[in-house]
Amino acid sequence: MKKLLFLFVCLFTLQTVVKADDDKPIQVTQMPKAAQQFIKQHFADSKVALAKMENDLLSKSYEVIFTDGNKIEFDKKGNWEEVNCKFTSVPLQVIPQPIQQYINTNYPDTKVLVIERDSKDYEVKLSNRVELKFDLKFKLIDIDM
Repeated sequence: MKKLLFLFVCLFTLQTVVKADDDKPIQVTQMPKAAQQFIKQHFADSKVALAKMENDLLSKSYEVIFTDGNKIEFDKKGNWEEVNCKFTSVPLQVIPQPIQQYINTNYPDTKVLVIERDSKDYEVKLSNRVELKFDLKFKLIDIDM
């Protein structure tokens, strides 16, 4: 009896974990207003190939993939977390001014291909394969070459 009960508990737990990592295609209009506004403002000329909502165990996030290969990830409130532009460059208006100034001064012939932000820092990947990390006060804290 104990083994049977243990088996049911394991199956239920497995089903819950599998369900928690659930990606669901959605329309851009189903995303938070902040995400919709960001897309309109910075990627108005881009065609959306896929928008999806990702439900993880403890959080929700959104992702938009455009037909040109660019991708944006948003948190549950619609704030951007990552802008990944494989074949173009991240729109200048997205990059905080102090980071843009640092790049213009030190890497003038490069483009920003990816910018990520979280609660601790900003990470920027340049077209020359250099990766820069800035703290939330935009002070450079790391360089990967």
